[in-house]
Amino acid sequence: MKTIDWTRDELVAYILLFAANSDFKENNKERNVIISKVDMKTFSEIHEEFDKDNDYQGIQKIMTSLTQHNYDREDVEILLEDIKTLFFSDGDFNINERIMLKSLERLFKTL
Repeated sequence: MKTIDWTRDELVAYILLFAANSDFKENNKERNVIISKVDMKTFSEIHEEFDKDNDYQGIQKIMTSLTQHNYDREDVEILLEDIKTLFFSDGDFNINERIMLKSLERLFKTL
């Protein structure tokens, strides 16, 4: 895939949006967690891009951008903690969220 012209904040916003939509609904508590990590302008711009992408495109963009930003094991661990915070924000860590977390953990280990 070609290079992705995202800042680290844009990457974080995209990954958190990807995770938040694992159960096909994105609620206000999850949005608030994402906005606590990035500014509202970044959230809005990345949300527009996210809405246009399918899952395959999203995963490709995430992995390309993680590599471009030289994410290391420590960076990935911080990112996974942010994802867990997002999943627990609404008090319901459902099966789709559990599967998404495991999938992202496996995917990120390939870096």
